[in-house]
Amino acid sequence: MRQMLLDWGLDQPQTLDTFVPGRNQELAQALRAIHNAATVPNERFIYLWGEHGAGKTHLLKALSSSRNARYIAADAVSAAFEFSADVNLYLLDDCDKLSADSQIAAFALFNQVRENNAFFITAGSVAPAFLSVREDLRTRLGWGLIYQVHGLSDEEKIDALTRTAQSRGLALSSGVIPYLITHYHRDMRSLASMLDALDRYSLETKRPITLPLLRELLELEDNPKT
Repeated sequence: MRQMLLDWGLDQPQTLDTFVPGRNQELAQALRAIHNAATVPNERFIYLWGEHGAGKTHLLKALSSSRNARYIAADAVSAAFEFSADVNLYLLDDCDKLSADSQIAAFALFNQVRENNAFFITAGSVAPAFLSVREDLRTRLGWGLIYQVHGLSDEEKIDALTRTAQSRGLALSSGVIPYLITHYHRDMRSLASMLDALDRYSLETKRPITLPLLRELLELEDNPKT
């Protein structure tokens, strides 16, 4: 029951609307154009890179809801890398984690995407030039637009979570959000999920959202009960 309470928010679909852009305004606008019309003027290849939790996977999965799109995880089966005339937007995640066979498959897919005027958006933890992948694939990933996905600062996270709480009419005691961002997972999806869990736990226990309540819920996550 407790684990369900904590995991519920992570099961919610990731969308462009729930991505907090921060310093990534230009990137967010470009991806929104793709999501709405599957087109980027004069450019069909985009590579995203940045630290873990910056939002790369969030963005790719948000775009996967576009018409004729396919999300491909680094450890996906070989069939996922096969080109299809029914797919116009390919979204390859975690390029730095591709196996040797998947690197070959990704290279072949890239060439087919190019030949068929489709779109390919890829992501990795480092810029293309620093990827430990085969040279021909690294060269392809460096084509097109390259965006660093900047993670939010603590101040930006506090501001975003505060605005989210206010929009939902949640009354949070002073110190709850600053404590949350320094004692929980750093990515915004996990933080927003915990805010949802706090709201539900507050209703369940009929207690206000205070620092003791947050600490209690964090302890429950460390020691889940079934």
